[in-house]
Amino acid sequence: FNVREDLNKKAPRVMAVLKPIKLVITNYPEGETEWLTTENNPEDEAAGSREIPFSREIYIEQDDFKEEANRKFFRLTIGKEVRLKGAYIIKGESVVKDDEGNITEIHCSYDPDSKSGSGSVASMRKVKGTLHWVSIKESIPVEVRLYDRLFTDASPDTHKNKDYMEFVNPNSLKVVTAYAEPSLKGVSEGAHFQFQRLGYFVVDPDSTLDKIVFNRTVPLR
Repeated sequence: FNVREDLNKKAPRVMAVLKPIKLVITNYPEGETEWLTTENNPEDEAAGSREIPFSREIYIEQDDFKEEANRKFFRLTIGKEVRLKGAYIIKGESVVKDDEGNITEIHCSYDPDSKSGSGSVASMRKVKGTLHWVSIKESIPVEVRLYDRLFTDASPDTHKNKDYMEFVNPNSLKVVTAYAEPSLKGVSEGAHFQFQRLGYFVVDPDSTLDKIVFNRTVPLR
């Protein structure tokens, strides 16, 4: 029985960003929100599709950007193109930094003819990287509990003269505030999803209408 394979067939795909950094598409119209159609599960045609908002300002994962990178980095960097999942091809242009040199914003341009599924020549152009994202304006904050191994050793109780508690993993639980697409508003306890490129998550009983809580069940990487 393959847990990941079983989940892959059943879980709807959604987009959520766990370590957000702001990305501004400088040549996209200010104040505009575009609704894009994307499939719920490419493994299950009967799962249908949904609408996701796209706008000038989005969140991507911090780890999906490097200001400078080698050829083996297939995500976003200055001067390089990647595709935003279900949306457009963008190109890194510049960054904004704070007084300590930390990147606070990424500025990109987009190719308006490269919309996914449009059938245009630009939409079929091959780029090596595809990133998940959420529109900042329409995104919803969610609590995400990232569980890891409870112990740092596979057999913590087999060490002579050592208490097994010495091997407790201090990072066995990490709680973060993530940002998710608005389709997740009102999800029910026990509902499970695949967060694109991140893993499988289930809605925790602690969730309320005002605060959605997800637990990671299986990571993808």
